Amino acid sequence: QVQLVESGGGLVQAGGSLRLSCAASGSIFSINVMGWYRQAPGNERELVATKTEGGSTNYVDSVKGRFTISRDNAENTVYLQMNSLKPEDTAVYYCNAQISTVEGGIMVVRDYRGKGTLVTVCS
Repeated sequence: QVQLVESGGGLVQAGGSLRLSCAASGSIFSINVMGWYRQAPGNERELVATKTEGGSTNYVDSVKGRFTISRDNAENTVYLQMNSLKPEDTAVYYCNAQISTVEGGIMVVRDYRGKGTLVTVCS
């Protein structure tokens, strides 16, 4: 059974930094895309950043130049370094991963999501 567990959220003042981590565990064959989404109260969930196994990255415009996504493929872990945080970055941040597993001899690809970690940025 595959699980994603996030850590690193918390309370920080505007202009500060936080680093989120997400570790995938279980019977994993491979992980294609790992990334972060966020959802602020009253808002829809939005993509923050993704990184493929090959290293391609994608960021939402509002975090470009401030956030950096990285991966440790050997450890099935993805990180989100968040600098110059703003109050509008306040949200629950969810780790997401597209993971391949082998079930009954068949390769199955699913999207998995963690339970989320709260990031609060105060002004």
